[in-house]
Amino acid sequence: MNPSEQVILRDVKSIVERHSGEHCDLIAILSDVQTKYRYLPEKALRMVAKETNRSFVDVYGVATFYKHFSLKPRGEHLASVCIGTACHVRGAPSVTAEFERQLGVSDGETTPDKQFTLKTVNCLGACAMGPIVVVDGHHFSGVKADDTDDIIEKAKNGFDQVNIGSDRRIFPIGVRCLSCNHSLMDSDLPIDGFPSVKLTISFENKHGWIRLSSLYGSYSYESEFPIPEDEIVNFFCPHCHTEIIGAMNCPECSAPMVPMSVGGGGIVQICSRVSCQGHILDLSSNPV
Repeated sequence: MNPSEQVILRDVKSIVERHSGEHCDLIAILSDVQTKYRYLPEKALRMVAKETNRSFVDVYGVATFYKHFSLKPRGEHLASVCIGTACHVRGAPSVTAEFERQLGVSDGETTPDKQFTLKTVNCLGACAMGPIVVVDGHHFSGVKADDTDDIIEKAKNGFDQVNIGSDRRIFPIGVRCLSCNHSLMDSDLPIDGFPSVKLTISFENKHGWIRLSSLYGSYSYESEFPIPEDEIVNFFCPHCHTEIIGAMNCPECSAPMVPMSVGGGGIVQICSRVSCQGHILDLSSNPV
């Protein structure tokens, strides 16, 4: 086994171990592998099959069935353009064409310098605000073809922090548990004017509920107990009681990330240090 294979095996073993108490959920494991490598390498798929006592055919079948998984390497920056009906009639085709022209690639391709991957998606669930573009987890609504150069430049230079109420990159998302696929949305306790995300948490000797804002870019939350500023919290699904923990650490503070699936396709990850703003949203794919 060469050094690169040894590294992949170590990573895969670590990811499988994280999910060892969760009936070895394959979708969650593959999501963590993709988060680690930005795609699903064949060697990693074969190692997942071996470590989970599954056939490679079964693992490959899941990786190809769920469209948010990618078998091809992606660029450093991921640009997703919604081409659903509402976005289409508002000019999404011209936005897509301009991205293709400026990046020099077609839909589904990665630039030769591995900087950008361009993808179209069928719907992001924010039809009234289309055309919608998502780049590196940052949302842009009402995009016109003339806006594409500015969006690309912002991705290259790094995005500024978003602000609720004034930044058009913010819109609500609905999320589900990666393990049991149960909705985590709670309309009984809205935050920022939208249904909140319902989770269970534990820290120190406390165990209780937390509600997060479903607005991507908002860091508002309410919890049963006050949470110390720098506390790293353990998150659990309130339905299947599985601990929600991913393979990657927060790019801002290195705390573990907490992944959830997004309605319509994709993965959102939040930092387990609730005071941190290291959130990531990958809406890179068409919904299943």
